[in-house]
Amino acid sequence: MKEDKINEKKANEKKTNQKKELICIVCPIGCHIEAELDPEGNILSLSGNSCGRGAVYAKAELTNPVRVLTSTVKITDGLYRRLPVITSQAIPKDRIFDVMKEINKVQVCAPVKINDIVIGDVCGLGVDIISSRSMESVNP
Repeated sequence: MKEDKINEKKANEKKTNQKKELICIVCPIGCHIEAELDPEGNILSLSGNSCGRGAVYAKAELTNPVRVLTSTVKITDGLYRRLPVITSQAIPKDRIFDVMKEINKVQVCAPVKINDIVIGDVCGLGVDIISSRSMESVNP
């Protein structure tokens, strides 16, 4: 029992604040933002941003990073063999590979209009995969 408490105390002593560096992508300035995080990942301080939008971006990126995903799906009877698609909203970064697995299973048939839903509510995220261009059928 004493040994467990000693090991726990040593583990807690080793936990230190960490620093993370980000480059803000909100505007063309590209501020280099430095964040200090406590051992649990809570943000203690932010520096280097020249506007409030940079702070909002850094907080979101450190706590819940999201991305808009672009890709292609197979299409039959179209001018090209692939149709570009995009998520209708940003998705959690850690779910990108799950969404890509679903995208890779899909094949659509031309004609397709821009913003047509290719996959609805992909992976239960409440986000659709939509076409990002129209493509007419080569077989009228």
